Amino acid sequence: MLEDFEVSRVESFFGKVAPTPNDDVSGVVITHLLAERPTFLRAVGRVCDIASVLPKPKSIDHTAQAVVANLMKVDPLDRQRFSDPDAVLQFLESRAAGRRLILLDVGGYFAPTLTHVCARFSGELIGVVEDTENGHQRYASLEKLPCPVFSVARSPLKDPEDFLVGQSITFSTEALIRTRGDILNGRNATVIGYGKIGRSIAAMLHAKHVTATIYDHDPVKRTQALSQGFRTTHTLRTALTGAGLVICATGNLSLREDDFASIANGAYIASVTSSDDELELDTLNTLYTRTPNGDHITRYSRTGHYFYVLAGGNAVNFLHGASVGAFIFLVQAEILAALAVLAGSERLEPGLHELDKTGRSRIAELWLHHFDRTT
Repeated sequence: MLEDFEVSRVESFFGKVAPTPNDDVSGVVITHLLAERPTFLRAVGRVCDIASVLPKPKSIDHTAQAVVANLMKVDPLDRQRFSDPDAVLQFLESRAAGRRLILLDVGGYFAPTLTHVCARFSGELIGVVEDTENGHQRYASLEKLPCPVFSVARSPLKDPEDFLVGQSITFSTEALIRTRGDILNGRNATVIGYGKIGRSIAAMLHAKHVTATIYDHDPVKRTQALSQGFRTTHTLRTALTGAGLVICATGNLSLREDDFASIANGAYIASVTSSDDELELDTLNTLYTRTPNGDHITRYSRTGHYFYVLAGGNAVNFLHGASVGAFIFLVQAEILAALAVLAGSERLEPGLHELDKTGRSRIAELWLHHFDRTT
């Protein structure tokens, strides 16, 4: 948890980003409930009335959860339940019936039901704020957005977080492998997905003298990887062949059922996000035997084939706190700024929106004033 003086600094920063409360608006917040998150949620609560906090189940700090539960309503989150339009509508009615409502999302949980909810909710769904690339893609894939959706996923203010997440993924992957008396060195690695996090992971592996091959379905990204000194392949199967470590960084099903047959014997598989977003592990239930092989390592085996899955296929860095330091407050500040825009008097057109350059520059200047310790 943050020290009192650190909390005061963060609260001062957030207060300058979104200083005006709006009691006329309710919010439902999906979040990673990590150690620093209560301060962010209190800031959200000053912009709107929080009707419910829905922690992502694989990233809950129980001390933070206890703090938040004393202040706000905390409900369980289940992606399968949230894919049912009537179930989502019923839930929102139970928490914010007749209210102006904003949804804060992490991973596109509300995307499948958004049109249904907008049409039938007894209040007014005035918008969504989405934090992740995976969620951005889910909302962008809808034929027609029924309300404004602010995305911070591709914001330059998120670049520092993504870079540091890549570092934490590499750290946690190596830490788990070492619990088996094994090391990264001497293994060829494959990184699936060459977005901002994938690039960071590849760079960290290179710094550790691990040979990394990049596979991305986008040929433009493969050319970028090639120009930066990495080997690339045209097919996923080729990328998997002989790789002793596979790190999945797409947020969009890196490995499907048929792909696992190409995993090398003894290889480790790690993910940067939830297993249901990155890996089709459930399809292996009748094909492989699962055996615990140390803390947070599962051995999948069948005749003539075996491999290891780290952290149950979920984001490995959450096992070690997933901290990116004060840089997380840049992203949270942009979320707060987007929330304040939606909660304001101006009505935005349905569609994807981003905070403008001026708004982002102001957040960066404020952040530097509060957190840059090098000057």
